Amino acid sequence: MTALHSLSEGQGASTLMVLLPGALMTPQHMVDAGMFRAVRERRLDLDLLAVNLHALGDSNREALRILAEEVVAPARQHYEQVWLTGISRGGQLSLSCLAEHSTRVDGVCLLAPYPGSRLTINQIRKSGGLSLWTASESERQDPEFRLWQWLQRPDFSSPMFLGYGAQDRFADGMQLLVRQLPQASFVAVEGGHDWAAWMPLWCRFLDAGHFGKRVSA
Repeated sequence: MTALHSLSEGQGASTLMVLLPGALMTPQHMVDAGMFRAVRERRLDLDLLAVNLHALGDSNREALRILAEEVVAPARQHYEQVWLTGISRGGQLSLSCLAEHSTRVDGVCLLAPYPGSRLTINQIRKSGGLSLWTASESERQDPEFRLWQWLQRPDFSSPMFLGYGAQDRFADGMQLLVRQLPQASFVAVEGGHDWAAWMPLWCRFLDAGHFGKRVSA
């Protein structure tokens, strides 16, 4: 794997969950917040791999390439299923993975996925909304606009969970996401763009029944 910081925990489960942290966040933050502990406490048949791709800066295509070739592809050799969980910008990258069809995943958990900059959202709104907006040639070179272009007709049918805090500063953009992803299981909890909302959402997702229990040795 490229020399990017990652943390893993596994017991030879049938499913790998790849965790993508948000901006200014590392895999260790996910451990410290209790995401790994929550899986252990539930004894789920689920291994975890947290990968930090932020060292690539704004290179969306390179991040997606590494995710596909150096994370998901090798995991397919050992796991029956591979899922993505992304927080904030990690959630945006998870959606970009679906939009760009860069690799196949079996399910996605989106915790407060960053919907894009105000400039991006406002440009779509100025066009009369997503149904009336048509991406220009220059916009099609921008990963945020390409994501919203895909969201006009999303073609992902595997399980998807989307949750965020009701007081999240990006809640208006996330509401647009929810409308474009009607197949997603949606949950809103009290809280902002922080762990006080993300951890309860993570626990709700883990308790939704997607993963079986780990068989005791």
